[in-house]
Amino acid sequence: MKKLNLTDVSHYVEQNIGVFHQKRIESLDNLKLSQVLKRKNPYLFKAKYVSTAEQIIRGIVDAHISSNEETLFGDWLEGLAIFINSTVYGGKKSSANGIDLEFEKDGIHFIVNIKSGPKWSNKSQLDKMIMDFGDAKRRLATSGHKAEVICVNGCCYGKDGKPHKFPKKGIDYINTAGKDFGNSYPAIQIYIQTS
Repeated sequence: MKKLNLTDVSHYVEQNIGVFHQKRIESLDNLKLSQVLKRKNPYLFKAKYVSTAEQIIRGIVDAHISSNEETLFGDWLEGLAIFINSTVYGGKKSSANGIDLEFEKDGIHFIVNIKSGPKWSNKSQLDKMIMDFGDAKRRLATSGHKAEVICVNGCCYGKDGKPHKFPKKGIDYINTAGKDFGNSYPAIQIYIQTS
């Protein structure tokens, strides 16, 4: 384990935060009203007493920006987490489908799914994450990997009152959020401590 240099983290943020802002601008540049209107429920506008073109457009753009920013910032946080973990533990972006980060610590191989916050999933998304964990564990086993493998769903902020998940069928995994994630799995520990 290497000590993390906060100056390196600051440089990473300075060099990469522009990507987040550029993607926000590109998303708006590519927004086409005709396409968005096809996806919107006209009855919802009536139910919400939205009756002018200005109200409709403002609502569409605001919803698009909000939704898009969550995704873009989550991707940016994932990159930061991988950068920090690679510096401290030599972790790397996983090549396994649906897995964001892999690293070894104390003889244990961690496979990590990184999310912004704990309220990220519906049932089908959760089922897919569990399936991705299972596929990654099988891939490691068939490649002759001998270390214990622990699956982690790590959330950058928030709290989870039940960190250990044992699905009725599927793969056991640890769900951890906020400071618990940073303290137990230091992929983003420094981000949490400085925010």
